[in-house]
Amino acid sequence: MNDLVVADTGAEWGRLKALVLDSVSSPITRRVYNLGLDEFIAWYAQEPRPGFTKAAVNAWRITLETRGLGSISINVRITAVRKLAVEAADNGLLAPELAAGITRVKGVASKGVRVGNWLSLQQAQKLLNTPDVTSKKGLRDRAMLATLLGCGLRRSEVAALTVKHTQQRDNRWCIVDLVGKHGRVRTIPMPTWVKVAIDAWTFAAGIVEGHILRPVDRGGQVRGERLSEKVVWQLLQQYAAAAGVPGIAPHDLRRTCAKLCRSAGGELEQIQMLLGHASVQTTERYLGTKQDLVHAPNDGIKLRIAI
Repeated sequence: MNDLVVADTGAEWGRLKALVLDSVSSPITRRVYNLGLDEFIAWYAQEPRPGFTKAAVNAWRITLETRGLGSISINVRITAVRKLAVEAADNGLLAPELAAGITRVKGVASKGVRVGNWLSLQQAQKLLNTPDVTSKKGLRDRAMLATLLGCGLRRSEVAALTVKHTQQRDNRWCIVDLVGKHGRVRTIPMPTWVKVAIDAWTFAAGIVEGHILRPVDRGGQVRGERLSEKVVWQLLQQYAAAAGVPGIAPHDLRRTCAKLCRSAGGELEQIQMLLGHASVQTTERYLGTKQDLVHAPNDGIKLRIAI
């Protein structure tokens, strides 16, 4: 077995990358790993290197830092390369001690947690009203924005949403059995205004089954089976700029949903279930909760000190 390097062929790298991706259950993580590994393999092949070693991966990390990537973006790429080393060792293409060295490559220290952006209720309303609902495209895009704002879906979940997902439970409309991150399944209650927006679009488009959000051509005709996640992001950029909140991403609307739920009196655990978070701490970060030292919760404990 070569002590230094995975066989420098596209076929070997491709096979190892496939093994890494097959070990990941989340489609979102799989996509990010795929991008990161493609970048690493292309960088590795740019010039002769001593081998697939800890030194090479450290050099890759420095390259990522010089590109100005954030700590999260760098660390997820490093994690993917660590997994690549493990698969190489397991398949007899890399010495175990070299793989162990690569797995010890440290990520970049986080300089605080980026909690993202939120919209106020007024900003969210303005964004929702931005599409021209006299057109099919506008009706579709309003339905997309309503679902992001009112149900807190990820953009991948919005793109994957089907008519079959919308069902009644406990005498109200819900998005039922939606498969999200890490394969977690949840049911999301749907506000009436979201259902109205979806119905207006599907009625105009004649959609009775399959994916809800679909491409619309310039003539107003529905074409294709579904919108891609990339198109969801691009459409939001256009409407966000028009509404005076440029730079807002789909995940910011997910945070906005959480924040507005909390402002309306929603319980933290219920918001956690709505968003499909495994940890309540993640939900708290979405809410941007800060400690209130003026109206402290323990001030409500009415005990007395005997004098």
